[in-house]
Amino acid sequence: MFLHTWNKYLPVIKVLLKRSLKAEQLLAMNSSDFHRASGGKKVKYTFSIPVVNGRLRAGENFPPIARDLFSVLQQDNTTNKFMQQNELEFSMDSNFRLNIKNNTVVAGDEPVQSIGEEIIEPQ
Repeated sequence: MFLHTWNKYLPVIKVLLKRSLKAEQLLAMNSSDFHRASGGKKVKYTFSIPVVNGRLRAGENFPPIARDLFSVLQQDNTTNKFMQQNELEFSMDSNFRLNIKNNTVVAGDEPVQSIGEEIIEPQ
């Protein structure tokens, strides 16, 4: 139902996914795109989907709009690889703003301990 609409926004979503490594990203979308795609049916447009290692959480029932977004992201090689390497959360509010949050824990280097040098005072 919403595949065509999500494909329209895919190029922008790709850019935002890369930027999500540094900060949460927000995409304001056109509500009429989604109303047209629903074909006049009463649809819940808000959702929140966690994607861990390229998969949705098992056992949860996500609305069609969320499943179609995930499907479009899976079909694209670039976004599919990115999703497999990161822990993401996609959510959309009633104002048709898509929020992309990267929850990946970055394993940083161990804190570097400074090695003290002996200071010799001039005499």
